[in-house]
Amino acid sequence: MTARRAALTVAVAVLVTSVIPMSAGAQSPRGGVELVHVADIDDGTAIAARAGDERLFVAEQGGRVVVVEPDGATEVVLDLTDRISAGGEQGLLGLAFSPDGEQLYVHFSNLDGDTRVEEYEVAAGGAAVRESSRRRLLSVRQPQSNHNGGQLAFGPDGLLYLGLGDGGSGGDEGPGHAPEGNGQSLDTLLGKIVRIDPSPGGDRPYTIPDDNPFADGGRRPEIWSYGLRNPWTFSFDRETGDLWVADVGQDEWEEISVVPSDDGAGEGTNFGWNVFEAKERYRDGETEGETWPPLLSLSHDDGYCSVIGGHVYRGSRIPALVGAYLYADYCNGTIRWVRQSGNDLQERGSLGVALDDISSFGEDNDGELYVLSLSDGVFRLDRA
Repeated sequence: MTARRAALTVAVAVLVTSVIPMSAGAQSPRGGVELVHVADIDDGTAIAARAGDERLFVAEQGGRVVVVEPDGATEVVLDLTDRISAGGEQGLLGLAFSPDGEQLYVHFSNLDGDTRVEEYEVAAGGAAVRESSRRRLLSVRQPQSNHNGGQLAFGPDGLLYLGLGDGGSGGDEGPGHAPEGNGQSLDTLLGKIVRIDPSPGGDRPYTIPDDNPFADGGRRPEIWSYGLRNPWTFSFDRETGDLWVADVGQDEWEEISVVPSDDGAGEGTNFGWNVFEAKERYRDGETEGETWPPLLSLSHDDGYCSVIGGHVYRGSRIPALVGAYLYADYCNGTIRWVRQSGNDLQERGSLGVALDDISSFGEDNDGELYVLSLSDGVFRLDRA
């Protein structure tokens, strides 16, 4: 994430702005929206919820997984600090639980800076993560220290999805990049969203789903979507199954795309990088097939620098937000929302609340949304 171009660990005081209308003509929560501080976490990068568990689990960039109790108390349940390269855009970047809550999956940068995805067993009741159960699931060589992606998530289909950046440096060029760029190359997992069944299959520690778009020939069969620069965060709408992808841009544009479930929710979708940056052509050349246009193109001239994708709100605390997708940006910190129909933008606005150093969003089992600040911890969105 070029965003964290300086580092992921810049500490600045939290800023909470006054509540403003969502947009002209749009429904606004009566009394507004506020951010409620839930817990102090050091350099949080991801939030996960476990089935049947009211607690939250938070990844810290330095390598710890911390459980957050409903009263805000915290406890470390997994410590990988001695196996992780942390700093800048490296570290413990993603975590997700299996749908039954019996396995925990983590995505991190190892001591060589390469991507690792590992599986751990969770003790009955979620009291502990069994470190001795560690199983390596996926390894990806990283040519540079930036653009590692990060997101791990189980989709509505019960399969595991992983977002990976294009391999770093700039422009999807340089050592370790395909001649036409990793984003467009179907021979590398860099610049992709990967989809696998984490159960062992054949000579792999995971299984390739039969309906993956390239499962039958010649290209990397793990690929689900491609043409991405650095998909730091993506999510599935828990009600519709739509896939939302926030892709960090190069020099001019950030982008947010949505692929409705009716259109395959990202199956074989080419998001266009590095031929396109959002809707604008970035370089001469051809894409690998047709590209999917972004729903939002966010200009750096308007203060954006690194988009932070969120979730479609499906909670009950803020009824006026139900069905809206929330997102932010690392540089300006304002939490914003958008509504769409298919791939058509209907309306958009701001919640009028902001945090510095926003790194990620998360949702609990009830669909309530949380925001992570690298400098100030975990916050919950609530009706003011």
